[in-house]
Amino acid sequence: DSCSPRSIMAADPSAAAAPADPDGPDAVRFTWNAWPRSKVEASRCVVPLAVAISPVRSPESLASPPLPYPPLRCKPPCSALLNPFARVDFAAKIWICPLCFSRNHFPPHYAGISENNVPAELFTQCSTVEYLVAGPPGSPAPLPPVFLFVIDTCVIEEELEYVKLSMRKAVALLPEHALVGLVTFGTQVHLHELGFSELSKIYVFRGSKEISKEQILDQLGLSGGGRPGFPKMTQQPGVQQVNGMHPLVTTGVNRFLLPVSECECTLSTLLDELQPDQWPVEAGNRAIRCTGVALNVAAGLLGACVPGTGARIIALLGGPCTEGPGVIVSKDLSEPVRSHKDLDKDAAPHFQKAVKFYDGLAKQLVSQGHVLDVFASALDQVGLAEMKLAIERTGGLVVLSESFGHSVFKDSFKRIFEGGEHSLGLSFNGTFEINCSKDIKVQGVIGPCTSLEKKGALCADTIVGQGNTTAWKMCGLDRNTSLTVFFDVSPSERSGQPGHQNPDLYIQFVTR
Repeated sequence: DSCSPRSIMAADPSAAAAPADPDGPDAVRFTWNAWPRSKVEASRCVVPLAVAISPVRSPESLASPPLPYPPLRCKPPCSALLNPFARVDFAAKIWICPLCFSRNHFPPHYAGISENNVPAELFTQCSTVEYLVAGPPGSPAPLPPVFLFVIDTCVIEEELEYVKLSMRKAVALLPEHALVGLVTFGTQVHLHELGFSELSKIYVFRGSKEISKEQILDQLGLSGGGRPGFPKMTQQPGVQQVNGMHPLVTTGVNRFLLPVSECECTLSTLLDELQPDQWPVEAGNRAIRCTGVALNVAAGLLGACVPGTGARIIALLGGPCTEGPGVIVSKDLSEPVRSHKDLDKDAAPHFQKAVKFYDGLAKQLVSQGHVLDVFASALDQVGLAEMKLAIERTGGLVVLSESFGHSVFKDSFKRIFEGGEHSLGLSFNGTFEINCSKDIKVQGVIGPCTSLEKKGALCADTIVGQGNTTAWKMCGLDRNTSLTVFFDVSPSERSGQPGHQNPDLYIQFVTR
């Protein structure tokens, strides 16, 4: 884990001096360089009090190298991290939190602290620092990143060949320890067991009806409930868990998600054998495409095998969903795909039901810490309006192009897996927290995140975006990810009294 706390001071409105670099060394940009200190002054601000922040910073941009020890936190409920704005009593080994003014004792390993021996997090220039926090003793090593590819086969052979070519290039760019899985779908969903290399072993799911997570795991033999030959997954005496999971679940990783170094040949063979969906399409009808069930199976598999681990579902879609949950249009070509006017008039018969399905999928993916990316390459719509919640809340990527052979798709798809200076710097399964002075309230966040419902005194009554919380889940983020945080100035009665007003306001952002 890495904690990236940033403490930024907002001074009296009379102070006005714009910094030379608008983002500054902390990758933040305020709508106002000086903030009001009363409700009346805040109400006169036409532009809201907000901060745009990029949570992921490259190590080269930081003033100090990563700190190899855990950060010091203030007493609950504040829990702010030690920062350069804290007042330190070196004699008594005490630091005073600038946000809540609580007095905190330094732990024993800070015994050598003095005016001439100050830790890096107290340096004035280190308003942003990174901590390298190791897990508790005996904790398992984190799993490598996971990439589960979901490929639409309801496309013409030429398009499928473009997909195969891009897939081979992507697998070649992945690190050898990265875990890879494969799902293909058309009229039915095919989950490929890469760990069974003797022959092509596939689990088939019907695309015409919604399947629960329990049914998916039961069919894959990962639940053990009610299937002959599979014991129930209860912890038995003497049965040791692996990575915090029952051994039966751990075998799912070895069956469906394999390191690139172990499955590259198997995956290449599967791609060679992959054909367009063979289900016949009647004249005047669209192809039968069960996108919703395919994504549901992918989410269920990752939830069983790698919960809480950085994983991405990368869906390559070639048209609209016409079968099962998430359907956006019927198979009959006489029915046009819904338009913006249909959505405005509430005349899209499938829209609300599809949105409800993807909302449930979004909640499942967020709880698992997984990301949904969509690469849509089609002249027709594929249903992104319905999928929006699942993609946005998980911090996924969206790329639209007219063909899988178009440079827009090929170059964008390649960027995900590239390393070096051209890489996106993908990060997984993060959280974003805000600590601030008592006179500041958090209204909410706009960006690729989901509320963790951490309510408290710092939450404002007015909600903007994902609000009523001071912590958010970010399943996927990269160097270009940006969040906009909205604030409200709400001074307490005590702070408004003469002699009690704190001249400075502080905001601290923590990314983990």
